[in-house]
Formats: sequence, structure tokens, C-alpha cells
Amino acid sequence: MYFLYPAFLFALLSLAIPVVIHLFNFRKYKKVYFSNVQFLKEVQEQQASRRNLKERLILASRLLALLFLVLAFARPYIPGVQNSSAGKQQVISVFVDNSYSMQTLNREGSLLDEAKRRAKEIASAYNINDRFQLLTQDFEGKHQRLLSRDEFNDAVDAVKSSPQSRNLQQVISRQENLLENQPGATKSVFIISDFQNGRNDKPVKADSNIAINLVQLKAGNLPNVAVDSVWLLSAVHRPGESEKLVVRLHNYAAEKAEKIPLKVLINNEQKALGSFSIKGREVQNDTLSFSGLKAGWQRGEIQLQDNPVTFDNQFYFSFNVRQQMPVLLIDGGAPNPYLKAVFASDAFFAATRVADGNVDYAALNTYPIIIISDIKTIATGLVQQLRTYVTKGGVLVVFPSADADLVNYKSFLLGLNTGYPEKLITQDVKVASINRQSPVFKNVFESFPQNPDLPLVKKYYQLSKSGAKQENLMSLTTGEPFWESYTSGKGNVYISAVPLNEDFSNLPRHALFVPVLFRMALLSGHDQPLFYTLGTDENFEVPSVQTTEKQLLKLTKGDQSIIPDVKQQEGGTLLYVSDQLREPGIYSLRKQDSTLATLAFNDNRAESDMSYFTAADLEKILPNAKPLLTAGNGSIKSVVAESNFGTQLWKLCIILALIFLLAEILLIRFYKPDQQGVIQAG
Repeated sequence: MYFLYPAFLFALLSLAIPVVIHLFNFRKYKKVYFSNVQFLKEVQEQQASRRNLKERLILASRLLALLFLVLAFARPYIPGVQNSSAGKQQVISVFVDNSYSMQTLNREGSLLDEAKRRAKEIASAYNINDRFQLLTQDFEGKHQRLLSRDEFNDAVDAVKSSPQSRNLQQVISRQENLLENQPGATKSVFIISDFQNGRNDKPVKADSNIAINLVQLKAGNLPNVAVDSVWLLSAVHRPGESEKLVVRLHNYAAEKAEKIPLKVLINNEQKALGSFSIKGREVQNDTLSFSGLKAGWQRGEIQLQDNPVTFDNQFYFSFNVRQQMPVLLIDGGAPNPYLKAVFASDAFFAATRVADGNVDYAALNTYPIIIISDIKTIATGLVQQLRTYVTKGGVLVVFPSADADLVNYKSFLLGLNTGYPEKLITQDVKVASINRQSPVFKNVFESFPQNPDLPLVKKYYQLSKSGAKQENLMSLTTGEPFWESYTSGKGNVYISAVPLNEDFSNLPRHALFVPVLFRMALLSGHDQPLFYTLGTDENFEVPSVQTTEKQLLKLTKGDQSIIPDVKQQEGGTLLYVSDQLREPGIYSLRKQDSTLATLAFNDNRAESDMSYFTAADLEKILPNAKPLLTAGNGSIKSVVAESNFGTQLWKLCIILALIFLLAEILLIRFYKPDQQGVIQAG
């Protein structure tokens, strides 16, 4: 047994006071006359014996009452196996999980409300001079300081749900960063959470000098279906055309979900409706169609009716329906008549022609597709800008010049990790086949003839076989590629073996030429992502925007207005939002009064998985942590106190002191040895 305040044991010297009073009890006796002295002597002997017994019992009661009272002030305890250093100031970091999954209900209400109550109970288990840190999923700066118990309780009351979702390693590292600045104090960490299964599955590295306590809150097994992702099958969106939206549904429960209603809203107008059934723990893709869109930014929302878990029943997305699609044509100085005729045939395409020496590099990123033709030597500056453009998602179509500098083209295209024209072959050949499985030709032909009319070739450039992620669009009868597609970075490069010159082939006048170029343009889809994820996508890129101190970019939603950090880079503008965005929804990117883009943000769907770690799982992830603290529906205060201070005995001492004080009162009040002696003598 140990004492939290051993200095109080000096008060045991006070036990001498009752003993001294007992030894020097100067009591005056009354004289009583008896006719027979022999009877008097017997009565006196009997009374003295009983009186001495009573006084000794009273003395023992007083001594024991005083002893246990002193021990109570000394705070005796039996140390536990993991007992912390007693008597020192303690610094306690308490993490309250306020992610969306903590909105789940149990018998005590929401898990977040229970977590806040448990946090206060933990604080009450410590001394008034101990200091506390509150940490939540938000990792706010104000939570990086130590608080008194009352300040801590006020901070806990202010905690609200957050879209953030951190794993155990991030949480513990954050707690350790503060605690390591508190030398000499006893340090403890508490993590109050539901410990969802999807957040962390790797062992956590933690400081062995810091006691880690896990408090798991449990909810019932709840069914939950959520939309994980969406995408549109068309890369470029035209006014009035039909759109096909693919919705990825995820059933996070083990039971099959039957007939889940789903509807699609575009600009707050219902465009599609469906009902789906999904097997337990499975992912399912479903396609919904809608049309009738006007030019401009579209605000999309998918709504599910899925109870009782409702925080993930909405999914937001946005996209731009173009009035026209810009196309950039770069040539060696003379406009190519075939390209001009192709894009003049459809008013949707807005073709801009420019010579290779007059290219506006800053505007390249605004074009979904760039076509270069009839350039003998590509300048170094243009080479670098085109590489950046393709890497970031642009589509580049290359028609070599009739007198191309092959060394220059090789240097240019090797930098894009594609094939390049090696040498000129003069030979009459024909295109033997087309790759109908390629996205360029897929779903283009209603029926395909057995002997199609394919382009004729008089001479061509032999394309090298180097390059990654290659796909032949057309092949010659010699087996060599006629038109190739390459994936480079986030973009695509299409390389033709012939220039747009009738001395080389009849491709410029062939019936396939126009639809192939249109398909390449429509597949370019150089647009913003349909959505971003809160807590994950903390920065994103938009087309290059020039800003000044008076013309700042803002993200707005209703009354909310956020000014992101802006960084200009090659071909675009990078926006950093960090943790400024806290609510899902659709935001407008504005510069003064003009809207540059519409961006959608959704919660992290990791919170949708309502499966949880078991005690055995947590022991593997955090082998140095204390056993899970549980208190059922009662208070966790006593559990924490026993875990950190051992078994406390001061309450038992108080109870024993009161018992012995009561015994003294009863002895004085009801034990009458004098009366018993008189009765016996009579």
C-alpha cells in the first residue's frame, strides 16, 4: 500500500491525545454510605471492571476513528500494474472523435454526445491542478494548448461534427507533438472513438513513455448504402444532348439492401429517378440518363433515401456544358485547308489557328485539344509547353510536316514517352484495318462492311515502336502503324504516319478523316473533375487565372466565403484550401463578380463503413496501449482513476472513521455499567 500524500502521516502523533486524556482522567467520585462494607466492596469491584471495559472500548473507537481520518487525508492506494507516477502534475491529451460516423445513435443518444460525456468523466478523475489538451478530427490550432479542468469542459461542450477523418497514427502523432513539450510531467493519452475498421489497419508507432488509453464507443450494426463516386460517359458536354451518368453505389452492411430510391437533380431540377437493390458488402455501378441541359455550369446532386444513417445520403458533382469547344491549330505559317474545313463544318467547334512562332503559351491550358501540322522544326519553347500541356491532361494530335526535321521530332516525342517518325518510306500501301475497340472508333459504326474503303498511302513515315501505353488506331498492310494513340501523363497524344498532304495519302479527303478528328476532340474532355473530397483534396488546379491584391479568388456557397491560397504554375493556377472547407456542397469559384468555375465537394466515404475494430484488432494496431476502457452505462471516472492511480482506499478510510465515531457515540449513550452494578447489588 502507498500514500499519495504521505506527509499527512505526521498527524498520527495526534493519537496520543486520547491516550493522555484516558490516563489522566481526574474524575471525582461521590461518597455513598452502606451499612455493610462487605457488600459495598463487591459492588465497587464489579462497577470498576465494567467501567474499565467501557473506557477501553471508547478509547479504541476514538483511536481508530482518528487513525482512519488521518489515513484518508494521506490518500492510501494499492498501485496497479500500469500505475502512473503519483503526486506529480499530470498532462492529459484527450481526443474526441467528431467525425460523421459519430452521429450514429445508441441507447445513450448519439455517439458524439456520449464521447463528450466520457471526456468530462476522464477529466474529473484527475486532480484540479492537472492540465488537459482537447483534440478533435479538425486539428484546430486552438486545441494545441493546455487547459484547466473547467476550460476543458467548456471546450468539450463546443465540439461539433466534422467532415475530417484521421487515422490513429495521425491522431497519436498530433497528441505526442504537444506532450513532448511538457518535460517532467506525467503524460497520458486518451482516444475516445468508435474505431471504424476502414481508418487504419497498420501498426501505429507511439512513444512508449506516454500511456495510451483507448475508449471505444459502440453502436448497433446499422445498414448503410452510399454513393462512392460518379462519372459521365461523355468527356465533352454539348447543349441539349443526352448525358449518361454512372453512379457507383456501395452497400457497407452485410445484409442485402432492397429497392433503395435514388434521384438525380441538376440545378435543383429532377432529371432522373431510379430504385436499386445491392447485395451485402458489394459495389454496384448503375447508369442513369438525362438530357435537356443548357450551356453553362451544371450543379448536380444525387439523393438517396437510406435510413437511419443519413449523413452520406447526398452526393454532389458539377460539370460544364460548353456552348462551343475551343480547338487550337498550330502550323508552320500557312493554314492547313483540310483542318480548317473540318472544324468549320460544325458550329460547336471554335477553331483558332496560329503560327508556331506566335503561340500564347499561357492560354494553352484553355484548349481541350491542340493539333499541330506542317511544322518542319518545333521550337524548344513550344516543345516544353506542349509537354506540360499533355502531362496535365491535354490532348495533342501530331501531323508531321512533309519536310519534317526527324531529329527534332524524335527529341520532342521521346520527351512525351511516345513513338516518333524514324524515316520516310516511299511505297504504295493501303490501310488494312482499324481498331474498332479503341475509344476513337467504339460505337461509331452502326454496321461495318466486310471490305471497307480505307485510306490509300503513297508514302509515309515509319513510326518507331518505342513508347509506353501504345494503341494502334489504324494499321497498314505491312503491319506498321498508320495512326497511333499514346497515354502520356494525364493526357493523350495521337501521332499520324502521314502529313495532311495529298502527295502522301488520301487521308485528308477520306470519309474517316472528319469523324476521327471529331471523336478525338470530343474525347479530350480537358475539364475540371466532377467532384473533390473534403479532407483529402486540399489543393486543386484550375485554368490559369491572373490575380492581384484587389482581385482575389473566392470560393462561395450561400453566405460562406473562403479565400484560398493561390500559386501560379506552368499552365494553370493551384488553389490551396487546406481545412478551410468544412461543409460538403457546391461552391462557386469567383473573381470579383464573375464566376470562373463551379466546384463540388463531398465527405470522405470512409466514414460510411459502419464496421468497427475489435479489442483484438486494436491490440495488434497499438500493442503498447492499455486494455480498452469500458464502463457500460455507468461513469468511466472510477475506471480511469483505478487505471492511473491504482485502487483508491481513502473512501474506505472515511467510512471506517465514521463507523468508529458512531461506535463511540453508541458506547457512551447506551453502555451503562453503573446501573447494572446497582441492580445486581440490590
